[in-house]
Amino acid sequence: MPSHEIAARVLDGKWVRDQIFSELKPRIANLGAKYRPPGLAVILVGHDPGSEIYVRLKVKTCDELGIYHELIRPTETVATGELLGIIEGLNQRDEIDGILVQTPLPPQVDKGEVLRAMDPGKDADGFHPLNVGALVENIPGPRACTPQGIMEMLRRYDIAIAGRRAVVVGRSDIVGKPMALLLLHANATVTICHSHTSNLAEETRRADILVAAIGRAGLLTREHIKPGATIIDVGMNRRPDGKVVGDVNPDDAKALASAYTPVPGGVGPLTIAMLMANTVEIAEHRLGFA
Repeated sequence: MPSHEIAARVLDGKWVRDQIFSELKPRIANLGAKYRPPGLAVILVGHDPGSEIYVRLKVKTCDELGIYHELIRPTETVATGELLGIIEGLNQRDEIDGILVQTPLPPQVDKGEVLRAMDPGKDADGFHPLNVGALVENIPGPRACTPQGIMEMLRRYDIAIAGRRAVVVGRSDIVGKPMALLLLHANATVTICHSHTSNLAEETRRADILVAAIGRAGLLTREHIKPGATIIDVGMNRRPDGKVVGDVNPDDAKALASAYTPVPGGVGPLTIAMLMANTVEIAEHRLGFA
C-alpha cells in the first residue's frame, strides 16, 4: 500500500478546547452578572485512579472558568437507594444546573437506575434515556461529551462530513453509539464495527473518517486505514511502562492519514470542554437566557 504523500495534519484537541473555553467565558460572566454562575455537581464514589484524575481536572476547570461546583463523595459501600436520595436532592436545588455521576460505579450500585433518577434537564453527560432519545430524534438536549467534542473538532478544522463514509469502531453507550448518530445527522454514511465484526480491516479501509473507540492498544494498523482518511483515536490505553497509547498505531496513522488525533492531546481535552459547554447551556436554558 503506498504511503500518503502529504504530511498528515495533527488535530490538536487543546487548541479546540481553548477555543471553546474562550467562547464560554463571556457567557458564564453574563450569567453571573445577571443572576448567578452555572452550577455543576459531581458525584464520585470510591477511589478509582482514573476517576480521581478526571474529577480533579473537572473541578480545576470549573474554577478556571468561574463555574460553581460541588464534589460529593459517598462512601465506597453506598447502596443504590442512598445514591438515589443524593441525586433527588440535587434535582431539587435551583443553584445546581448540571449533575454528573462519575463512572465506573461500585458493583453493588445499579448504574441504570442511578442514571434514570437524574432530572434529564440537569444531565450534564447526556446519558439519560430521554436525552439519548433526543439524540436519536436529532432534537435539542445535552449530548454525550466525547462524541460532541469530536464533532466540534471536525467542524473547527473544516473537515467535511456530509456525503463521506464514516466507520466507528466500538459500540459503547458513551462514545460509539452517540458518535455514529451524530455523524449520521451530519449526513455521513455510517458503519459501526465491534468485537464481532468479521473482517474488520475490510470495513475500516472504506472509511473517509475513522473513529477508533474500542479500547485496545494499537489494534488498528496500516491494513485498516484508507490513504487520506481522517483518523479520530478515542483510545486511552495505559501500557505496562505507564505510557498512554491509542487504539490506532500512531506511525501508521501519520504515514497514511490526511489528518489524525494524537494520543494523548487529541480527543481527551474535548471531553471536559464539552462537559463545561453542556453545563453552561443547561444553565442558560434554566435561567431563560437561551
